[in-house]
Amino acid sequence: MNVATIASAVPDWPAPSHVRALITERSASQPGDRYNGFNLGNHVGDNPGRVMAHRLSLVQQLRLVGQPRWLTQVHGARVCELDGPGEGPVADGSFTTRLGIACVVLSADCAPVFLSDHKGSFVGLLHAGWRGVIAGVIEQGIARAPAKPQDIIAWVGPSISQRAFEVGNEVREQFLAVDTVDQKYFARKGDRYMADLSGLVLARLKRCEIAFAAASDCCTYSDPGRWFSHRRQGRCGRMASLIWLSGAL
Repeated sequence: MNVATIASAVPDWPAPSHVRALITERSASQPGDRYNGFNLGNHVGDNPGRVMAHRLSLVQQLRLVGQPRWLTQVHGARVCELDGPGEGPVADGSFTTRLGIACVVLSADCAPVFLSDHKGSFVGLLHAGWRGVIAGVIEQGIARAPAKPQDIIAWVGPSISQRAFEVGNEVREQFLAVDTVDQKYFARKGDRYMADLSGLVLARLKRCEIAFAAASDCCTYSDPGRWFSHRRQGRCGRMASLIWLSGAL
């Protein structure tokens, strides 16, 4: 099976050069096909052989030491430390201080949150959908990181934008039950609301008083050639966000 060269976007943040990070792009030639493009999710109904070929190509093209630690994501708040090779645990975030170990999360509208510090002493990734944000995955990620909050930098990758993310009042009420200030991230549309997912994520990062937080302005819903989107397609492929330490600290 021939696999095309990986297209990717990289974080716009002040991380040192030995911190390597990216999110793979879909690169679809047939956007109407829910799996067409560089799908890396093996749980979405795609051909397992094709997904494995994509994962092997990912390792080869990025020159990784081995397979990333693929997590079993459950839209929760568990964040684990990775200290060696092997199967990834059930979690929605991971971090490591070890060279060559790649943290990874899969997404198709949820926000991938890249973490490091100005020295590049660690790297981490969080999977932040609305359920995970309410559960506290952002706060847990910052609390578990092996650096002081004031030294941590973060970048929120491509996710569904507010103009495309329609939710019911029951979702809004869950956020307001935690903090009423979050009401500004919900714009009313009839009896529904348009939710600003990246805004909600950034707000929590800033409340943790980290050194730097910024977000991509790419909308996964609005660009079917470049990104998978569960909200747009239903069952579909997944992009992978990866981060790793590539050299001496």
